[in-house]
Amino acid sequence: MRAFIEIRKDADIPERWRHTPIGALLRYHNLHAKLPDRAKAPELLIGMCMDSRKHLRIPDNFAFILRTGGANLQLAEFRVSYAIAVGHVRAIAVIGHTHCGMSRLRDRRGEFIDGLVHAGWTRAQAAEHFDRLAPSHEIGVPQDFIVAEARRLRALYPKIEVAPLMYRIKNNTIVVLREGRPS
Repeated sequence: MRAFIEIRKDADIPERWRHTPIGALLRYHNLHAKLPDRAKAPELLIGMCMDSRKHLRIPDNFAFILRTGGANLQLAEFRVSYAIAVGHVRAIAVIGHTHCGMSRLRDRRGEFIDGLVHAGWTRAQAAEHFDRLAPSHEIGVPQDFIVAEARRLRALYPKIEVAPLMYRIKNNTIVVLREGRPS
């Protein structure tokens, strides 16, 4: 299990992010800081899962948001680069979540195939589709994947702050993932 930092008060936000858009995200969402009517311009890119159970409490125009299965931004690098180069964002929040469907995909192979058969695919087409694409979408342990994805993005964009975060479905809060070895 990977250690995390609960954000229950301003002092819980890691110092390096307190005065950044990442700190603002944590204040808005977890600490219910007053939302401005509209942010001046997006300074943050949020990469998060496409799961429908997550809703962030942030002002309009505060962030670009990319939703991909498992918050996997590997297949969205051009869009990440665009948000940085043209959108001028200066920080990225990679937000995974508990109970992610992109974890242990192999266990859902049958359900996936059956679902595509009901959508008009042949069983063989659906199986080939799953077997070809599932490996590039499998994230393994969500917390470990999010930390690895944050590290990968930091290496790709060394002057951009990147935070590995987890959205906890049970209480709709965001925690900061510790980046040391899992215990």
